Amino acid sequence: MGHVDLRSAVRPAPDQPMVDVADYVVDYTIDSKEAYDTARFMLLDSLACAAMAMGHAQCVKHLGPLVEGADMKGGARIPFTAHELDPAQAAYNIGVQIRWLDFNDTWLAAEWGHPSDNLGAILAIADYLGRKAEMQGGAVLTVKDVLGYAIKAHEIQGCYALRNSFNRVGLDHVILVRLASTAVSTRMLGGGKDEIITAVSHSWIDNGVLRTYRHAPNTGPRKSWAAGDACRRAVTHALSAVKGEVGYPSALTAPVWGFYDTAFRGQRFEFERPFGSYVMENILFKISFPAEFHAQTAVECAMSLHAQVRARLDEGGLEQIERIELETQEAGLRIIDKTGPLANYADRDHCLQYMVAVPLIFGRLTAADYDDATAADPRIDALRDKMVVKENPRFTRDYYDPGKRYIGNSVQVFFRDGTATERVSIDYPLGHRRRRAEGVPVLMAKFEAAIRARLPAADVDKLLALTARPERLEAMSVTEFMGFFALA
Repeated sequence: MGHVDLRSAVRPAPDQPMVDVADYVVDYTIDSKEAYDTARFMLLDSLACAAMAMGHAQCVKHLGPLVEGADMKGGARIPFTAHELDPAQAAYNIGVQIRWLDFNDTWLAAEWGHPSDNLGAILAIADYLGRKAEMQGGAVLTVKDVLGYAIKAHEIQGCYALRNSFNRVGLDHVILVRLASTAVSTRMLGGGKDEIITAVSHSWIDNGVLRTYRHAPNTGPRKSWAAGDACRRAVTHALSAVKGEVGYPSALTAPVWGFYDTAFRGQRFEFERPFGSYVMENILFKISFPAEFHAQTAVECAMSLHAQVRARLDEGGLEQIERIELETQEAGLRIIDKTGPLANYADRDHCLQYMVAVPLIFGRLTAADYDDATAADPRIDALRDKMVVKENPRFTRDYYDPGKRYIGNSVQVFFRDGTATERVSIDYPLGHRRRRAEGVPVLMAKFEAAIRARLPAADVDKLLALTARPERLEAMSVTEFMGFFALA
């Protein structure tokens, strides 16, 4: 690299990646019916995840104002609670609810993540702005407007993830939640391109949080509230930008002090495709099992083998099983191949072997199966000890193939008498685009069951009737929609 004058105070033009994000958010028109249809299901699925999270005390303790008494009458409402909060804290709350159980949508590429995490910021700002507009006689955003912003947030996060691996430099994927939420939140608050660039520059200057809490030996519940934290930070940047805060045009490229040199090993971002609606159209739904997505097909394989394994266990116990062979993608091997004691819920739902052992034994995998009560069954760890995990190169190739985006796994169980089960191999799970028609009824069943546990029957019936008429649902004001989920 040639000489760089670090003393020069000449302010450069904004870095191109920040300009591209601003141009997309402001100028791009979404004309994909598939994207809107998928976004509608994504919204319902995310609210189902929020409803289910309310059954977990560790999630609920995060909800409400940052300090007692700091509620905001007329502020953004938090689903399935009576809280009304400022939009930044509301973004944290909703983000925590959606993400807590690791059951919301997923995107897998060079980076991994959950683009519906961005709904924390989008729903908070939409409800805050809508309620404010109602009091002042202004126009209120519709559900379709929310879906449009969600499509753009998904696209920003997902397109960055296609070629840029933040996990390989030790940073957590929620850096992209903060980026996407910052950009669309600024637009929702009335910001133009300059304000979006300013807000995004602050997002990059924040750098990123470490992935420490996602990996052994430090896996812990912060991974369930990290996305909410990113949403809260994004709203803060957006609010500052629309008030006229100064931006930092070379936040990425500044020598020594910029993100590339400081945090990304001097690499510049790479992009596979321009921003459009690709990510929402290809998003992966978690609708069968609350399992880290690299393991979804492994769980499905194990479920299909449950009857055979259970029969052997009933016959002669664990001694009947000699070994269990698991094949996965390189990413799965790197993230969720885990041996030794598992300390907590968060440790277990990111352990491939645990997520296979439970369905082999019980023929199920639910959120409750990560709790201490199920984990205390000694057969689980005994089966984990018999598992051999290795990479299948084809699974890895198909994982990165933009025309496939498979998440393949295989499971085979070998017995001491020399026999074995068939090798069950599944390339893509029920939530994949190629199984969308098969998956939507399961997604809607997930939604109905989740909200029936939290809302009055009459409200649930009205919501289900609305979901059957998408045009009416999308035309509804966001405040009326959010009102269904608010408790008095």
